[in-house]
Amino acid sequence: MLAVMQAGVDRTEATGFFRTALGLFYLSSLMTKDTLDFKQIDRDYNRFIYHALGKGHTITSILQYMSGAKVVPVVESKRFLKSFGQLCTEVPVESIPFLLGLNLGVAKDISKIDVRGPVADYIERQRQLREEAES
Repeated sequence: MLAVMQAGVDRTEATGFFRTALGLFYLSSLMTKDTLDFKQIDRDYNRFIYHALGKGHTITSILQYMSGAKVVPVVESKRFLKSFGQLCTEVPVESIPFLLGLNLGVAKDISKIDVRGPVADYIERQRQLREEAES
């Protein structure tokens, strides 16, 4: 995650790269049939986030960031996609729209907010591009 962060050209972009990479990694780790201890997982992530970014950042805030408009420029950034693809091989770049959709679905279920917006639009654009490529 820290190496992906270094692909950012300034502090804001680097923090966005870190948040997005970590959020994607977290969401992909939930895709298992194993029983998960969310309390322990979140505690471990929060400790890592605190050491990397400092106070005020948690896995919850990262997932909230990933359901907002600021994540779209990150997942459309060629620098982010290249570094994430090379450094986070456990999470295929092609799974990004699915993972963002999963996050939006959970956000909708928990907060009952309307999830239409920039992230949903990005997911839809990616679906259309995938369908065009397949035909």
